Amino acid sequence: MAITKDTTSGRAVYGKSEDRYLELVRQFPLRPLNSDSDLDGAIAVIDSLIDRAKLSAPEQDYLDVLSDLVEVYETEAVPIKAVGDADLLRFLIENRQSSQTEVAKKAGIAESTISEVLAGKRKLNRSQIGKLARHFRVEPGAFSFRA
Repeated sequence: MAITKDTTSGRAVYGKSEDRYLELVRQFPLRPLNSDSDLDGAIAVIDSLIDRAKLSAPEQDYLDVLSDLVEVYETEAVPIKAVGDADLLRFLIENRQSSQTEVAKKAGIAESTISEVLAGKRKLNRSQIGKLARHFRVEPGAFSFRA
């Protein structure tokens, strides 16, 4: 679809209707985020868009680009803290409202191993990581971060 200029209003037009994309850019310009304040503003705009029942094509395009800018900023400015086997396993068990016994049985790992990992006395080996990843339906790489 071509973008043209409406000579009566001086605004860009997306097809036959006013270009919502440029209106959004005027409200919150698309440029690299450099501070937490920029991030907060971007998130507020994103929230206002995703709260809408349906987005027009220009609104979806704007949301996609702004989301990419947020991702770049967060990747650089808000590093994810590495977690160990015990913390991740505890989180997964609690999140699924499961128990050590149930996880051990369904994953095919000794309950004593699960207990030792949760107590920080033991690390998971590759085979155990594979079994737990399949059980919890997560990527095995989730367990590769070591605290």
